[in-house]
Amino acid sequence: MRDILVAAGVALLLSMLGTPLAIRLFSRRGYGQNIREEGPSGHHEKRGTPTMGGTVIVIAALIGFACSHLATLTPPTASAVLVLFLMTGLGTVGFLDDFIKIYKQRSLGLRSGAKALGQLVVGAIFAVLVVQFKNAYSITPAETRLSFLRDFGPSIPIVVFTIWVLIMIVGFSNAVNLTDGLDGLASGATGAVLAAYVLIGNWQLRNSCLNQLGPNCYWVRDPLDLAVVAAAVLGALVGFLWWNAPPAKIFMGDTGSLALGGVLAGLAITTRTQFLLFILAGLCVVITASVIIQVGFFKMTRKRVFRMAPLQHHFELKGWAETTIVVRFWLIACLCAAAGLGLFYVEWMPKG
Repeated sequence: MRDILVAAGVALLLSMLGTPLAIRLFSRRGYGQNIREEGPSGHHEKRGTPTMGGTVIVIAALIGFACSHLATLTPPTASAVLVLFLMTGLGTVGFLDDFIKIYKQRSLGLRSGAKALGQLVVGAIFAVLVVQFKNAYSITPAETRLSFLRDFGPSIPIVVFTIWVLIMIVGFSNAVNLTDGLDGLASGATGAVLAAYVLIGNWQLRNSCLNQLGPNCYWVRDPLDLAVVAAAVLGALVGFLWWNAPPAKIFMGDTGSLALGGVLAGLAITTRTQFLLFILAGLCVVITASVIIQVGFFKMTRKRVFRMAPLQHHFELKGWAETTIVVRFWLIACLCAAAGLGLFYVEWMPKG
């Protein structure tokens, strides 16, 4: 438990104090957000707001995680290192995207093909390594099986497993990216999921098959360290949200959104809760679905289902205030996380 508290506390403090420094630095260098001309008119006043704040989240989370291990004098585990690698790698892809937007003064950064290639390369490395690194009990950070509340079904071919992992990584990194359209929206939504994974990792530790065999025990390699990762990123996110809440003084940019999406996918894969993530991060899934529906329906009929996609902009154009949308969507995100946690714990309820 001390690991979790140290990681969250250090990351929170660093992010809370480091974000205003980043705001001043980015403002001085002119690292401001460009706004799409076709976006909601109310967003044009945000032009020039410092972006790339995701760098603070990533750095604070990494330092918070490192400090937790220094405080307990324990080495980091393979599972945690791989999830942090995924976060940092995708954050680097997002940083390049943000930097090109700023350097070329346009709302589009990396070309879609180059951005997708970067995500796939980082994801492929993670997918290959996550089934390596056996511990003393021959348990690897992930198994080549699908999972919901735990692994189920037979092992699938490594190629199929790799493709599935890539779909999850690219899908959720882009889902958080699409959710990041209003001040504080993505920060609050992903924070709810990370809080759920702190509880999931702690519960898996208390009911680990390595400690005591039982009918519902978990064969998860490093549950405590995965909870520490979730806590470190959550602490960094809360500190950043202090400055990112409406009206935002800084945006996380693709640096933050891709990194956070990677953390969610990595935690789902290593805690063996892949399909549960679709419920825990239900808001991000719904927002992504709104874009898919809008694009698909428009291509077939030349008509739109929503006034604008992603979904949050539809409500903006309907006249909802930005803070109203953000708070209501936060509530939905919390309900989704609570529903996912409820399903996770339900198998431990007495049956009879």
